[in-house]
Amino acid sequence: MENNQSYFGEMSHGISTLVTGLKTTMKEYFTPKSTEQYPENRKTTLHVAKRHRGRLVFLRDENGAYKCTACTLCEKACPNGTIKITSHMAEDPETGKKKRVLDDYAYDLGDCMFCQLCTNACNFGAIEFTNDFENSVFDRGQLVLHLDKEVYKGGSLPQLIEGGAPIEIGKFNTKTK
Repeated sequence: MENNQSYFGEMSHGISTLVTGLKTTMKEYFTPKSTEQYPENRKTTLHVAKRHRGRLVFLRDENGAYKCTACTLCEKACPNGTIKITSHMAEDPETGKKKRVLDDYAYDLGDCMFCQLCTNACNFGAIEFTNDFENSVFDRGQLVLHLDKEVYKGGSLPQLIEGGAPIEIGKFNTKTK
């Protein structure tokens, strides 16, 4: 359908859309602003959702042993090759059967898409994402984590796993220390 308005009709329409945009701009200009002081107040005001995917960690049993069986399902499910598993076959002394033994579980945090396909593919519940998000480093090589050799004890914030500071809906978390 063709629009056959007059020149002055088009001008009035253009001016009305301009006024609408300026009204929105002026409303936001005079709205009070709130700035959250991130590095200083992060222990008291920072709230991170429990379901936030920050980094991958091994889950361990009560003895501290990891549950990974080196089945490589997570490596195969990863769309961009973030996970590299190295393993070998060894004979189990108790049963006498051969089983796969994990040598290295390398996880590249810098390449991860945080899609959670690896945790969904794991049949043994050996890996999960935590909501620890402070992973900035100066060297990209430090983002390659060997999950079988580290024991994750939580991030730099004390209650981060539980979600951090309590959230107040409709209010900015701007309290000081």
